[in-house]
Order: sequence, then C-alpha cells, then structure tokens
Amino acid sequence: MRLMMNFRATTRAAACASAATLCITAPMQHVQAQNYPVKSVRIIVPQSAGGSTDFAARVVAQKLGETLKENFLVDNRPGAGSINGTDAVAKAPPDGYTLLAVAASFTINPSLHKQLPFDPVRDFAPVTQIAGLPHLLVVHPSMPVKSLKELVAVAKSKPGEINYASSGVATSTHLAAELFMYMTGTRMLNVPYKGGAPAMVAMLSGECQVNFATISTALPHARAGKLRGIAVTSIKRSIAAPEFPTIAESGVPDYEHNSWVGILAPAKTPPTVVDRLNAEIARIVQLQDVKTLLLREGLESHGNPSKEFEAIIKTEVARWLKLTKAAGIKSQ
Repeated sequence: MRLMMNFRATTRAAACASAATLCITAPMQHVQAQNYPVKSVRIIVPQSAGGSTDFAARVVAQKLGETLKENFLVDNRPGAGSINGTDAVAKAPPDGYTLLAVAASFTINPSLHKQLPFDPVRDFAPVTQIAGLPHLLVVHPSMPVKSLKELVAVAKSKPGEINYASSGVATSTHLAAELFMYMTGTRMLNVPYKGGAPAMVAMLSGECQVNFATISTALPHARAGKLRGIAVTSIKRSIAAPEFPTIAESGVPDYEHNSWVGILAPAKTPPTVVDRLNAEIARIVQLQDVKTLLLREGLESHGNPSKEFEAIIKTEVARWLKLTKAAGIKSQ
C-alpha cells in the first residue's frame, strides 16, 4: 500500500514538473522572440561574393540590421559546390544567430552527392524565399525557330544535333534544359562552360544554338536582337520580361523551373524566432526600393510563409532526384 502511495506521489510530482517545464518554456520562447536579436547575426552564403545569392543576402541583411537594430553580417563560405558553408550552418547552434542564404542548387545537391554531411530537409528550418529568378529560353538568330512549338519540332527532327550552352554540368541552366527535354521527348547536346558568362559568349558567337540562361543574363541580348527570346521557365510570366510567354503556356503544361534565393536556419531553431525572421524578411522584400533593387538583377520578390518554403524544398529534392537519375546526370 505504501509502495502504491509513493508511486502515485512520484507520478504526480513528475506530471507537475512536466507541466511546469511547458509553462516556463513557452514564455521563454516568447521572450526570446521579442528580444531577438540581442547580438550580431551571421548570414552564411556558401558561395563567393558576387552573384544573385550574395546580392540578395546583402540587401536583406542591411534592411534587417536597420529594423532590428543589430548587425546582420554576410559571411561568404565557398567550397565543395556550396556544401562546406551549408554544413557549417547545419551544425551551428539553433538559436537564430547563424542563418544560411541558399540558391536552388540546395535542392539539387542531394541528387548528385550520395553522402552529404547534412540532410536538406531534416537539418534545417526554412525561413522564407527572398526572391525567384526565372530563366529565359533563347536561341541564336540563325536558328529557324520563333516559337516553342517550332523548337520542339526541329529538335525532334534532329535528335542530338542541336547543341545548347549551359553554365556547367548539374547547374541550374543544365537542369532547366534536361527538364525541358524530359517533358518534350526531345534530345539536344549539352555543351558545358565554366559559368553563365562564357556560355552566353558562346551563344552570341553562334557556337551554341540554345540556352536556358537566367533572365538577368539573357534579357539584354534578347531585347537587343542579338538572341531570340522564346519563353520563360517560370509558371507565370516574368515581371521583368512580360512580353515573353511561359514554356507552360506555350505547349508544355506544368513545366516550371526557377532559380531562387532563400533563408534557412538550423533545425530546432525556436519557431518564434523563425516566425519573426519570416515576418521581417517578407515585409522587407515587398518594400518598393528593395523590389526595385532585386528586379535590376532579375530577381522577383517572394517572402512566402515558412511552411510553403518547406514544401517547395521537399518537392524539388524529390523532383531532381527523379530527373538526374533518369538523365544519368552526375556531379563533376
């Protein structure tokens, strides 16, 4: 009997302790979010300075610093195809003081590397997408093609004979083309270059015939008549170039491929901190001066909810795994 009474007393004490912990934890997280940040915050960019990811991160970092009255410092950590910097954030304390600015390649890496030191879904808490960057499908003027339908017809009549420039194997421009070929049943030859700039030089010289370049790279040449713009890769027409139809509306339903820039935190970062960062960044990217700055780089402001960004990451990881396997694409 005494044993039973001791057991019940112990159980009640444990239950009270558990309830007390919950009561204390919730207010502490609320206070943490209210006071956040109380020191400098690092935003790690896992690439070299320059480029869309670095640019967008710096624009947002400056505005966050002005609003939240603490320094938000961009820290470039290039190496191993962005894996080194990304891994540093995955292993950082989940307190909101180390963040990660990533590009769409974040969802591609799991398909190319069998043993990543982190899991892109399990080890991160998505905050929000800062912006999206559509690609523009362009052809050299020597090509007898003025529409997507005509390009598909020519590609099917000459399988493997049309070449397209990409900024390298397994890059966003390469995968945009692979997705297009997969969905249209066409076959073109990839000519990989060391970046988007040399790939564009090859296009302008006529060395290559097709390119799925980022819109910021291709648009000036398309509008100048040096290349022929065919369609954009986004699901909606681009704000920067509304004159071009989407690939989806041009005859390839459901085609969508965008580069994007997003912010992640380490997994287990308090949801209240993630929510505050989400709200602040979503507000910032809709400011007119910020929208103008981003659009100059071809970036269209997003600022979506964390759960929506999380769903996008999961969907893209699965999609690229399927596509890279079907196309036999491997990292080089």
